[in-house]
Amino acid sequence: MGVSEGLVEIELPQQKNLHDGARFPAIVSPPPSPPSSSPHQLIQTHKHFLDSLLAESGALLLRGFPLNTASDFNDVVEAFGYDDFPVASISAPRTKVVGRVFTANESPPEQSIAFHHEMAMVPEFPPKLFFFCEVEPQPGSGGETPIVPSHVVYQRMKKAQPQFVERLEKHGLLYTRFLAEEDDASSPIGRGWKSNFNTTDKTLAQERADKLGMKLEWLENGGAKMIIGPVEGVKYDERREQRKEVWFHTMVGWDDPSKPVRFGDGEELPDEAVSDCLRILEEECVAIPWKKGDVLIIDNLVVLHARRPCYSPRRVLASLAK
Repeated sequence: MGVSEGLVEIELPQQKNLHDGARFPAIVSPPPSPPSSSPHQLIQTHKHFLDSLLAESGALLLRGFPLNTASDFNDVVEAFGYDDFPVASISAPRTKVVGRVFTANESPPEQSIAFHHEMAMVPEFPPKLFFFCEVEPQPGSGGETPIVPSHVVYQRMKKAQPQFVERLEKHGLLYTRFLAEEDDASSPIGRGWKSNFNTTDKTLAQERADKLGMKLEWLENGGAKMIIGPVEGVKYDERREQRKEVWFHTMVGWDDPSKPVRFGDGEELPDEAVSDCLRILEEECVAIPWKKGDVLIIDNLVVLHARRPCYSPRRVLASLAK
């Protein structure tokens, strides 16, 4: 365990060791005898230490800090000093709460959300994600936010499905979605085209889709067929001495036949490869049960996240940052 003059790096049984020795995620708490400094002041004072843990691990959990409200969470986000990343159209359905804080995905909590990188299908994605547990689920009722290092998924998929990975790197992925006019609150990806592109004007929506590399085909029912890509299926983390390949896409989150994913050349994805990917994600993920006041910070380039179904009250808020 590490200490940084008032912050303590702790361990939980759910953590995993990465191949370079880092703990995933890194977890930091206040000392047993908390200082008089506020969480905002502690973070500002020890930001270099916290940034180094996030860079090393890819994910950082702050646990045990006196954080109770959305405003407390907003103070934490501000304390890290990262620039704001606007909540964009193509992201999940969200509602602003306060400052830089929004609701997380608003689909029914009993629905799971598959592993993904936030906004992986568009050219500009948020480099960092913040999550905050405002209402802690009842023990054993689910609602965890599993996370997994993307380079580990890439390495295991390359061994298990080398030809698939070769095709993925060569052709990328092509996504097709069918958007209604209005939002569907029952779906994790239920934004309609109006809120997706923040307009009721089809011409303006088309212009905004073009800028994001998307194509829109208007349907008789007032909705739209949206075609995205081809986009990269693998990105590269160039920030380290040894470049790492990153499994950067949302292939497994589109199991509905009306929302298919194919290789960029139009060929279907083999079922066996998709099944192997799902298995590896579950084997490699870490799912720490939420505690009230928890803040989870994710490097969105190198870590996938998901949501497990929850069968008790749960409220997790989010913030996107550069």
